[in-house]
Amino acid sequence: MRQLPIFLNLTGRIVVLVGEGEAADAKARLIDRAGGRIVPVWEQGACVAFVALDDETAARAAANELRARGLLVNVVDRPDLCDFTTPAIVDRAPVTIAIGTGGASAGLAKAVRQRIEALLPARLGALASALHAARAAMKARWPAPADRRRAIDAALAPGGALDPLDDGAADKVDAWLSSYTATQPSRIETIHLTGPDPDDLTLRAARLLGEADHIFHPADMPPAILARARADAVRHVVDVPPVDAPPGLSLWLEMRDDR
Repeated sequence: MRQLPIFLNLTGRIVVLVGEGEAADAKARLIDRAGGRIVPVWEQGACVAFVALDDETAARAAANELRARGLLVNVVDRPDLCDFTTPAIVDRAPVTIAIGTGGASAGLAKAVRQRIEALLPARLGALASALHAARAAMKARWPAPADRRRAIDAALAPGGALDPLDDGAADKVDAWLSSYTATQPSRIETIHLTGPDPDDLTLRAARLLGEADHIFHPADMPPAILARARADAVRHVVDVPPVDAPPGLSLWLEMRDDR
């Protein structure tokens, strides 16, 4: 990952936009949608800036001036002058999906966005809002955070009670909460790795890494593989898999030696 993806709250905040024309208009629409207040030059309290100038010398000068004011700057179509880039966006508010290429290819980001747009139902945002409204009820139903997360993961899984690709899932949250959901039993799965490249992971291995609560692995396990696991999964550096697995899903990772 070459850039840190973040979602910036611009509501009511000042954003500098230098330039005119189609590129500037596109950035203005983006800022407006996020609730920012656009100004053409630096003002006290400005948080970020966009420069949309055709002349590279003028664009560079404007970016340097704004950067000297302490702002992070995006220069349209000049990724080498950018402190940050703006992604292609799939908007299912409050669900927002951002696809970035670090400025390598806006066309590729757009193509990926269009594929995702066709995949996701229009009411995905309504499901997110319904889950947010049900947070207190979920905490009451599953007081332990691990139990709550496992119940939500099971509901949101493909074919689950709240499958995100089901356009009617938002209307099923109350019924899901009132129905019995068994706690996931403790189990351990073994993943046999064929190499250090995470792109060689099987679909099953990638799915399990994204679901596991605990990751058991030798000290020499490649960091790129471990990076594919959930960020909040507990890592255990051990030489052998555990005899008694902790609650939830545990994984034992081992490198297969086919030499």
